Amino acid sequence: MYDVITVGSSTVDVFARTEYHKVIHSKSNKNYVAYPVGAKILINELNTTVGGGGTNTAVSLARLGHKVAYLGKLGSFGNAQRVINELKKEKVDTSLIAISKNYRTGYSVILDSLKHDRTILTYKGSNDDLGFSDVKVSKLKTKWFYFSSMMGKSFKTLEKIASYAAKNNIKIALNISSYLAEKGIPYLKGLFKRTSILILNKEEAQLVVGKSKKETMLRKLNKLGPEIVAITDGNNGVDIFDGKIFYHGKTNNIKVVETTGAGDAFASSFLSGIIKKNDIEFAIKLGITNAESVIMHHGAKNKLLTYNTALRIMKKRLIKVVKKVL
Repeated sequence: MYDVITVGSSTVDVFARTEYHKVIHSKSNKNYVAYPVGAKILINELNTTVGGGGTNTAVSLARLGHKVAYLGKLGSFGNAQRVINELKKEKVDTSLIAISKNYRTGYSVILDSLKHDRTILTYKGSNDDLGFSDVKVSKLKTKWFYFSSMMGKSFKTLEKIASYAAKNNIKIALNISSYLAEKGIPYLKGLFKRTSILILNKEEAQLVVGKSKKETMLRKLNKLGPEIVAITDGNNGVDIFDGKIFYHGKTNNIKVVETTGAGDAFASSFLSGIIKKNDIEFAIKLGITNAESVIMHHGAKNKLLTYNTALRIMKKRLIKVVKKVL
């Protein structure tokens, strides 16, 4: 029996760092980074790691002490083995992984060049090709599923796994992306109804239920089915609603090196806190602590914490949680 099976994407991530760019400010308050056409641009640093929401969260949960398996689809070339080796090293069960002969493993090029933020060029590869026939249903013995964002055929498979979970008393934590949020409530409502914990960022929440105050968005999302809803908002912290109490977790003023993987770190650690103590306030603190560790270093997985290390940091670096009862 697993504590958690994570279902989601896997990628090989290449971080390319260069200073040769120009920042363009638009009237919509969005910043754009421009590179000259026809130029050969020197890269200051090049790092290759394994990423993707499914594998990031699997490693995070494993380091926090849970028995974890990863379910996703990889290609049949060398990058697939790189992903599998990384997961095995982290003691994540890889026996549920499906291999595609038609597509390559997911791949991302990450340009990190503006205020520690990044632009990601993503090739989805096999990630959107997970069919329910690829799923070893007899091995889905778990207490929780953690779903990260998946599209196409893979989203339909998430829906079928969610139906299986409902019939077998398995809880679901769901972390969606802007790709899914843009699909709207009619597309997502079936999955939302079977979700125990929904985690999304402010922009994704606005895409689903419209722009309004966070408390209003939390109420609307909660009414769609999830028992607990969390909206993350970068250095503005996180807001959570469980149907009765609003929580606000404040982040610390720390040095940000790079933000890739912060959302995955928070979401998986929040779930871990719920599993371990069934305490939202504790789960918020654990989630913020692990996310802050990730953004203080390069890479989505490099500085994910073990449970004991996280507890030690939580004692030294206090995180304030404010509660408001309805």
